[in-house]
Amino acid sequence: FNFTICISNLFGDYNNVLQFAQTMEMYKLLGVQHVVIYKTSCGPDLEKLLKHYETEGMLEIVSWPIDQFLNPSRGWNIKLYKGDIQYYGQLVTLNECIYRHMYQSKYVLLNDIDEIIMPYKHASIPLLMEDLQSAHPNIGVFLIQNHIFPKTQFEESGKFKRAEWKNIPGVNIMEHIYREPPRKNIYNPTKMIVNPRKVQQTSVHTTLKDFGGSFHVPFNVCRIVHVRVPLQGRLTKEQLFVDKRVWDFEQELIQNIDQTLKLSGFL
Repeated sequence: FNFTICISNLFGDYNNVLQFAQTMEMYKLLGVQHVVIYKTSCGPDLEKLLKHYETEGMLEIVSWPIDQFLNPSRGWNIKLYKGDIQYYGQLVTLNECIYRHMYQSKYVLLNDIDEIIMPYKHASIPLLMEDLQSAHPNIGVFLIQNHIFPKTQFEESGKFKRAEWKNIPGVNIMEHIYREPPRKNIYNPTKMIVNPRKVQQTSVHTTLKDFGGSFHVPFNVCRIVHVRVPLQGRLTKEQLFVDKRVWDFEQELIQNIDQTLKLSGFL
């Protein structure tokens, strides 16, 4: 593969079908061939969609029944969540994924199930990486800024509020085009695109041991579209930025999402 995405730790009864289908179809259009999920458990509808993508061949599911052996904490923050192993063993799975694909994938993307690493100056991730790598030949770790698109703020026209998707569980990312400004004087986390052969050990937002160093990719070149609950919930729509990058793909994207939802028995 040229591009593999590692998604650590699917657990609980997570059942966000629509957003997952939209994210997978978006990644296909962006040139990603392979997605790996470490799965402890999920909701019944998402289970059905995962099976579809696994059969289709894009998705590899690594069974991760950590809760049968240890008492994993249910959140990333150690102060708030107690257990034998932090957040379902997130760090174990991310490192395992890098080593598993070290000689199978040219690049590995480390991000969450509800995040899209989105190029803003290139039509696809391969074109983005071609430019970044030739500009920084020795770098093995490319850090991408995370940006929050609150799922509480809806686009005004309602043109993507589609009747077909009304009964599909989950979030419709196409309705959420408002982006929070980066928080001042607070660490705004990154996610990564790495050359796995240059990484010895990774954490969630940066690597811990690597060969060749890292490069912060400018926000106008690539950023993460992360549709989720707001971090700055007090901001009004007027204080948020309009960011319609996902709409650039709307025609193909909607067609492909519908096709997938039909094939997997949702429509």
